[in-house]
Formats: sequence, C-alpha cells, structure tokens
Amino acid sequence: MRLPLLFALMLTATACTWVHMAPGASAVRVASSSPTGCEKRGEVEVSVKHSIAFIDRNALRVRDELETLARNEAPGLGADTVHPLSEPVRGSQRFAAWRCGS
Repeated sequence: MRLPLLFALMLTATACTWVHMAPGASAVRVASSSPTGCEKRGEVEVSVKHSIAFIDRNALRVRDELETLARNEAPGLGADTVHPLSEPVRGSQRFAAWRCGS
C-alpha cells in the first residue's frame, strides 16, 4: 500500500512549480533572439531540478521555471529583457540580459 502511495506522491511532485516570480520580474520581457537597439547588461545561468528520484519532470514546466528565474535576475542587472542563449540542459540554461527601455 505504501509503495503505490509513494509513487503517486512522486508523480505529483514532478508537476509542481517551485519557482515564483520576484517583485519587478513580471515587467521583464522574454525575447526569442537578441533584441536590436538594446544595451547588453550581462548573462545569467539559472538551474532547477529536472528530475526527482530518477523521474524526469515535465520539460515545459522546467523551461518555464528557468525563464522565470532568468526574469527574476534581470532587475538586479538593470535589465528589462532576457533571451535564452542555449536550450535547457539537465535543468540549466544561460540567458542574456538587456536594457531596451529608457
């Protein structure tokens, strides 16, 4: 009885979102490529758990959490736009941060 309950709990946990938007991050735009006419403010590498107990988490949810983490970092760099520099690999991804507004 405990094994099926533990398995069900692990499956539920793999769908959970643990990353929340920080204050100011909701104003940060995510671009699909390098924006033009913007000042590059730096790069950030963010990471989340991509698997739990040998069960891979939903790839779309992992990607969303990585994007949220990058947006959370942007205001600290004085940036208002981020774009991915690579695809996610084992729960990690690099983003460039840009200031495009005034």
